[in-house]
Amino acid sequence: MRTSEVGIKKGKASAEGGEKRQGVREAYTSFGKEVKVFYGPGDLPGFDPQRDLGDPGTYPFARGIYPTMYRNQLWTMRPYAGMATGEETNKRFKFLLKSGQTGLSLAFDLPTQLGMDSDDPQGKYDVGKLGVAVDTLDDMERIFEGIPLDRMSTSFTINSTAAVILAMYVLVAKKQGAAPDQLRGTVQNDILKEYVARGTWIFPPKPAMRLIADTIEYCINNITRFNPISVSATHLCEYGAKAEQSVSLPFLNALAYIDGVLKRGYSIDQVAPLVVFHMAVGGRNFHLFEDVAKLRAGRRLWARIMKERYGAQNPESMRLKFSTGALGGGMTAAEPLNNIARAAYFGLAAVLAGTRSLNMACFDEAYAIPTDLAIRTSLRVQQILAYETGVTDTVDPLAGSYYVESLTNQMEEQMRKTMGEIENRGGIVKAIEEGTLQRDLAKQSYELQERISRGEKVLVGVNRFTSQEEEKPLEIYRADAKIREAQIARLQAVKARRDSKKVQETLSRLGRAAQNDENIFPALFPAVEARATIGEITATLKQVFGEYQEPRTV
Repeated sequence: MRTSEVGIKKGKASAEGGEKRQGVREAYTSFGKEVKVFYGPGDLPGFDPQRDLGDPGTYPFARGIYPTMYRNQLWTMRPYAGMATGEETNKRFKFLLKSGQTGLSLAFDLPTQLGMDSDDPQGKYDVGKLGVAVDTLDDMERIFEGIPLDRMSTSFTINSTAAVILAMYVLVAKKQGAAPDQLRGTVQNDILKEYVARGTWIFPPKPAMRLIADTIEYCINNITRFNPISVSATHLCEYGAKAEQSVSLPFLNALAYIDGVLKRGYSIDQVAPLVVFHMAVGGRNFHLFEDVAKLRAGRRLWARIMKERYGAQNPESMRLKFSTGALGGGMTAAEPLNNIARAAYFGLAAVLAGTRSLNMACFDEAYAIPTDLAIRTSLRVQQILAYETGVTDTVDPLAGSYYVESLTNQMEEQMRKTMGEIENRGGIVKAIEEGTLQRDLAKQSYELQERISRGEKVLVGVNRFTSQEEEKPLEIYRADAKIREAQIARLQAVKARRDSKKVQETLSRLGRAAQNDENIFPALFPAVEARATIGEITATLKQVFGEYQEPRTV
């Protein structure tokens, strides 16, 4: 519980805040600590600005990972997009770039995320519904037609099939004449949070993490400007993680991935600079100052872990590089235009916290894939933040606030506690395999929803300040009902003209690489180039790795 309308008994003392008075509401952090009425120097005992903050761009990077931050370069404005077909997505990307977007973020439909082809009966109702359908390399070529990939940063929200999608992207760039070392961007590639919060898994944890290590290793040696993993907090938050857990749990996931690559003989300074994060702001339990403080604390904690636990020497290894997603779960179906204000505050928190990239939820997020109007409005909110509010004029403008610094310290302390407890019980992978983490987060999510239902947690326009007037209907994006038939026809055309013998040969080679614990990328590229489908590649790997069975968690 963060706040309550319950009055406080007269005369109850509050350190540094004088006496509490009757009728003054109580307030608590998301991890249960009381929030004082005001803060002062006594709330920062032993605080050393040089040790605990430093200057921006210097260890421990609490104030920002670069010296000048937004005075030198604004964050990348990267609204999320993926529109059923390659052609529609290409059209949306070009619309966004023309509107001032500075990076691309690609969403895939559910079958693609699960390694299914569009003609798979299990995915028949989901083809092209929540993102773009990708069956073969041809689809990826359509998505990026006319978009120079040597000058573009592209983010892919893809996990189980991330290696296949990255191989396709590299081959599309090659066809355009772009060398691999020119490519910039990120594949999410964070499978552990899928077992906890989303469910788009395919393989069991160990082989799935092996594929992640393969991808990181490939990028270390071939596309050093491309981030092979973006450890995500957003889905954990949507599932029930509290503010400090939205940093501590992704950190545990990231350390598990890093440890897997270090076992292959690489150094921390080769691996850590390529690991980035997609942190969360907003959501149903949004608190502006907590969201700022958790990310400031996260920067400091990550730097200390890299230096003290792993012995990192390169400052790039210690810089916590994160994009932010303004959580769609915080957008309401009731009075959807209120979501424009919500998104603006979510974005403000991300910017005050020093995000390097921001994709914001749109006002129609509770209904469907955003329309052109909704996504342009979301982009305009970011542009207003950047150019009209003054929040970019100085680095870390909340630094030195007694409240913010106290909250930052509390956040780091709580993060360390959470991480220590899970590591002492056998680590994050064990917690996921046993289902204990899923159960704990599900319980927290249920408790939050109960608070909302009782009206203790206010959602404007939902459980308080509701409107009786009839609202005008929104224009909602609807995918063409015939998209599956069209996509299947394209898939059949590819199969008809490809060299089937070559496809089988390349898939056999891929299977052997998986069986022999080789890095799969040297075998993956020929299969993708031969027009093996994402479903065929996944089926080949399933024969070696098997399929994941979810534990009973509740």
